Amino acid sequence: MKAESLELVCPAGTLGAFHAAVDAGADVVYAGFRDETNARNFPGLNFSRPEMIQAIGYAHARGVKVYVAINTFPKAGTPAPWARAVDDAAGMGADALILADIGLLDYAARRHPEVRRHLSVQASASNPSAIRFYHEAFGVQRVVLPRVLTLAEIGALTAQIPVETEVFAYGGMCVMAEGRCMLSAYATGQSPNMDGVCSPASHVQYEERDGCLTSRVGRFTINRFEADEPAGYPTLCKGRFAANGDVSYLFEDPVSLNATKMLPELMAAGVKALKIEGRQRGRGYVARVVAAFRQAVDAAAAGGVVNAGLLDSLSEGGRSTAGAYEKRWR
Repeated sequence: MKAESLELVCPAGTLGAFHAAVDAGADVVYAGFRDETNARNFPGLNFSRPEMIQAIGYAHARGVKVYVAINTFPKAGTPAPWARAVDDAAGMGADALILADIGLLDYAARRHPEVRRHLSVQASASNPSAIRFYHEAFGVQRVVLPRVLTLAEIGALTAQIPVETEVFAYGGMCVMAEGRCMLSAYATGQSPNMDGVCSPASHVQYEERDGCLTSRVGRFTINRFEADEPAGYPTLCKGRFAANGDVSYLFEDPVSLNATKMLPELMAAGVKALKIEGRQRGRGYVARVVAAFRQAVDAAAAGGVVNAGLLDSLSEGGRSTAGAYEKRWR
């Protein structure tokens, strides 16, 4: 008997990527407005109001849902942009709102009770008591779990809560507890959790020095690459630093999360949905990743063999990890 398939929740930062995700087999596409209300507030990305209306129409015409991410925290004294984002997304027919802030959850529950509310990973809720609170107080129907739980912990948690669980399955990792990142704010004055930007491009500098390419964020040197060495974007937590006489990726290696081999175990743990990270990625990347996961999810639901190597060539640094899902450290 075929098992219920995991819902495949896919990223889009542009209309082109949105269409690619839908056409490649997404069950859901998640996206955000072009402002600080979402946690991927980068230049050239995200959706104007007319573009979001167009995107939702394109998805709904093909039986695909749209979740709108309004998952940063409003700044003190200026809640209007966040409230407007909630009102606009609801009015456009979004299938769910992805929210983190308690005040915004309360606003959405009171103003738009008919629209599903999903708890963003930015809320960093990872225990039954916290998740039950969000469900009972604001009618949250799904929680996106932080990337710090093992498979066993996810299974135990899912059995104790009255809401659906969604987990990250592919893409960038984060060494900080979601919703608590301070590195970018310290280095640039702009917070991922409030301004929606991590290591923003406005603060990035590259310079040639002694035959090497040096990257900086704000006043901090992040990395130095030899002439024949590929140079990635200088994200603070993926910098190469000198400590105790050794130079290494001190916080996190350039590597991608890839949970394809664990799909049967995630299904057995009661997980409802898989989230692919990557709203800053191009349409070609989105198309390939979504198509690969569509194949893997369908194989897992049918009890077939899941090809865990489908995405090796797209992984950051050419490497992938199962992260905390199979945690081997303490």
